[in-house]
Amino acid sequence: MSEVRIDVHDKPVLKEWIPLSIQHVFAMFGATVLVPMLTGLSPAVALFTSGVGTLVYILITKGKVPAYLGSSFAFIAPLIAISNSPDFGLAYALGGAFCVGLFYCLISLIISRFGIGWVDRLLPPVVIGSIIIVIGLKLAPTAMDMAMTGGSGNYSLAYFSIAVVTLSIAVISSIVLKGFFNVIPILIGIVGGYVFTLVMGLVFPAFKLIDFAIVGDAAWFGVAKPVIPKFHWVPILTFLIVSLATIAEHLGDTLVLSKVVGRDFYKDPGLHRTLAGDGVATSIAALFGGPPNTTYGENIGVMAITRVYSIWVIGGAAVTAIILSFIQKFGALIQTIPVPVMGGVSMMLFGIIASAGIRTVVESGVNYGEKRHLTISSVILVIGIGGGMIKFPIGSGLNFELSGVALAAVVGILLNLVLPKSLDDLPEETAEEMIEDELSK
Repeated sequence: MSEVRIDVHDKPVLKEWIPLSIQHVFAMFGATVLVPMLTGLSPAVALFTSGVGTLVYILITKGKVPAYLGSSFAFIAPLIAISNSPDFGLAYALGGAFCVGLFYCLISLIISRFGIGWVDRLLPPVVIGSIIIVIGLKLAPTAMDMAMTGGSGNYSLAYFSIAVVTLSIAVISSIVLKGFFNVIPILIGIVGGYVFTLVMGLVFPAFKLIDFAIVGDAAWFGVAKPVIPKFHWVPILTFLIVSLATIAEHLGDTLVLSKVVGRDFYKDPGLHRTLAGDGVATSIAALFGGPPNTTYGENIGVMAITRVYSIWVIGGAAVTAIILSFIQKFGALIQTIPVPVMGGVSMMLFGIIASAGIRTVVESGVNYGEKRHLTISSVILVIGIGGGMIKFPIGSGLNFELSGVALAAVVGILLNLVLPKSLDDLPEETAEEMIEDELSK
């Protein structure tokens, strides 16, 4: 591990503290506001709940884990499906998200009582990695639709040009730029695409996509209003099944963060505390109309590059996000970002999610020479990406539906539990005995 510049409990001087915290805000900003923009929620509320959720997480983990919590991409599909359903709506989607937080807390209690061995058995790397790949690739059509049609369904070369320029700026930024700018390629891509769209609108008025009227009409300051969730077992079950994938993501993020910081967070403060912190933050987010939270790999990357692990810096970023959420004109300005611009960065961002799943599989040493591993991954990928679905009526005008990531996660877990272990998975003594028996025949 490289030399630590500022350790977990060290408080930096103010002139360093502020820019270091702002850097983390930039790192999480693009992804955190993208989720509510894709799902129809408020970006300002998402900023508020990410900040509050991070502070709650720090409190529950006893100030020992420097993790930032932002909007979770895993719940995009169920948020859209439940919110747009004629049988349910946004309040029911938020009710499902609220129950996810409670489910996290229940799992954390079980881990506290029985340890983490059963978690490893339920969600080994081959299942975790494959589910994360599905999360990224399942969203790929959404990214391309935003990039090519602006969400209208009608192809436009102008829209696609904006998306390509945005993507190119983000990619070049991630490869060419150094230091601080190297960790915010998504934000740089959004700004670059935004400026390009402004210039295009000035040169070709027919393609003017940005209207600042909404910014002028917005108040300077406002407060996020609580939302009363509604509950029904279909949205709740849908969200809980998807949460199996996010629990797997939490395990991976906590493990990576432990390696970066040089501490075993699974043991101190304990996986039960990190998961409970994530859960309480998610339930609070639902009460304010925000998307479910998750620990952010982008901010882990910032810490890995800067070697600054201070919990004070992460807390400062959370407070900064909360302050920004109260400035309504800032939230209105975010809403003027053209859909093709978000489509351009989504092509990179969703691909990064899928790549993270591949990295999980590779770094865990999953052997695809094993038919068992190959079968589990293959089925998860085909069901998740191909749109597999279980659907049946449960009442008047109501249907139970389990599809996409949720169905893939359930099937992957079941396959992992029921498929027999291969020869290479057996204890060495047992394997040797089996080989000797076969040779003696």
